[in-house]
Amino acid sequence: MDERPAPFEQLDFLYTPSHDVTADMTYFTDVLGGRLVFAIDAMGTKVAAIALTEESPQVLLTDHLEGERPILVYRVADLPATLTSFEAHGWEPERTFDIPQGPCCSFRTPGGHRIAVYQRTRPEVAGSFEGRRDF
Repeated sequence: MDERPAPFEQLDFLYTPSHDVTADMTYFTDVLGGRLVFAIDAMGTKVAAIALTEESPQVLLTDHLEGERPILVYRVADLPATLTSFEAHGWEPERTFDIPQGPCCSFRTPGGHRIAVYQRTRPEVAGSFEGRRDF
């Protein structure tokens, strides 16, 4: 049995591509019973957050994400330390950027899975989106 500690704190978001965010949002809320956290239309991008469970992860439906696979967005305690650990094992980053909650790095596994890790340095931001409904 592997005794190493888990490398991530938790899975916070399933960042999911959508060809029609409004239709998908309606299905997730009206049919599946999810709770709409927010629906934002800004800078040419639509994003809807849906809570299907009391805890994480939230499903983020978005029209600007290419491909068909979602990105699994994991929270880590220390992003630079996490990336250094990954690099020590042969990993190469694909993309680094900021999300509202803090710095983030996104990448693909050799098998094509999409993963992002982020450090929550701005925890107050989530509350500022809650309840917003642009569409």
